[in-house]
Parts: sequence; C-alpha cells; structure tokens
Amino acid sequence: MIDPQFQMNSNSQNVSNDNRNYDYSSGYSENRLEYTIIKDLIEPRSKVIDLGCGNGALLSLLKSEKQINETGIEISDSGLAFCKNKKLNVFKHTIDSVLPFEDNSFDYSICNVTIQMVMYPEVLLSEMKRISKYQILSFPNFAYYKNRLDLLLKGRMPKPMLFDYKWYNTGHIHQFSFNDLFDLLTEIGALKVKEIRFAKTDNAAKNFLIQTFPNLFMPIPILSLEKIL
Repeated sequence: MIDPQFQMNSNSQNVSNDNRNYDYSSGYSENRLEYTIIKDLIEPRSKVIDLGCGNGALLSLLKSEKQINETGIEISDSGLAFCKNKKLNVFKHTIDSVLPFEDNSFDYSICNVTIQMVMYPEVLLSEMKRISKYQILSFPNFAYYKNRLDLLLKGRMPKPMLFDYKWYNTGHIHQFSFNDLFDLLTEIGALKVKEIRFAKTDNAAKNFLIQTFPNLFMPIPILSLEKIL
C-alpha cells in the first residue's frame, strides 16, 4: 500500500511534467508544426469541430485565418478557461462517446494528436465520420524508428514519441502505429484517405524516406479523410 503522504509529495513534485490530467494552467504552445498543415486542409468559412481542442490555439488560428464557424470540445477545465478567454465556442464533453450533434453537422472534424489519449478511439473515429464529411486526424506514430531503436537497445518503454513524459505519467494510453490505424479505418469502414501530410524537413533524402516508408520514418502523420456516402 502506498503511503498517502508519499503519494501527495510525489504528485506535487511531478505535476509540472504530467499530462494525465490535461492541465493547461502552466502554459501551452500557441503554435505547433501541425497547425499550419491542418490549416491548409480547411476550406474558408467551413463549419469545423475540434475534438480535444486543448487551449483553443488551433481553433483560434482557423477562426482568424480561415473565418471558420468553430466548435470545440475539451474535457480539461483549464483548457476550457483558455478557450473562454479567447471567445471560442467550446464546451465540456468526452470525445470518445456519442457526441450531441446531428449527422453531418460539420464540414470538418479535427482530432489533433489526441486519439491515443482516449479510452475508445474506435468510437471517436466513428463519431467523427458520423458528424462530418471530412476528418483530419494526427497522432504520434509508435512504430517510428527512434521508438524501435529505443526499445531494442534499452529494453524499456520507448521515450521518443512520449514528448518528454514517462510511461507512467503520460496520457498516451493507446500507443499505435501507422499500420494499426489503417487496420482500424478498415474496421470502421466508409472512410477514404484523401492524403497524408507531415512536417517536411530541409533534407530531401529524409523527406523521400518519410514518404516512402511512413510507418518507419513519419513521426506525426496528418491524415485527411473523407466519408464515403
């Protein structure tokens, strides 16, 4: 049995590097590499929902530069507070359960580097398909070559795609690869991959390897999907 006092002290020491509670109060990036790529996939003045929208940084960017009609869902109270301060239309709800929207309510549904953090990723994807014509999905590829080498050489939970967290204090509860995602898309059905993007490097050879062998070399794939009617 863990001593409660030890647990309290341990939690207080590690709270700044623990993303299991999705706490945005200590600050959060307003600009990430995938934001520009996702923005380019969105048509102006579209109806867009961001599932797991965090502090609303992506929604703010899309609202400012694409004039979207925005909706966001976030479970973190600190994330909701950020969104409220930005005057965004965001409310609290789980994203891996039935969503309170009619079929085809949106042009785009987005889930950016969050699907690995939910209990029911298959429900999340199915709901994205139900409520929108297009789906944009990004995730950390667990089969990335640095992960493979870390496990092979050190014999432990790979760290490269945990974004500086540890196996016990990360919210990444469903690690999966590029190939795993394609298996899930097949199971769900009626979703077509329109294109796959990634943050390109300055090295043409690296970009070639990433495009040719995505399951091995693409760290964060960004997929643009379309519902097949």
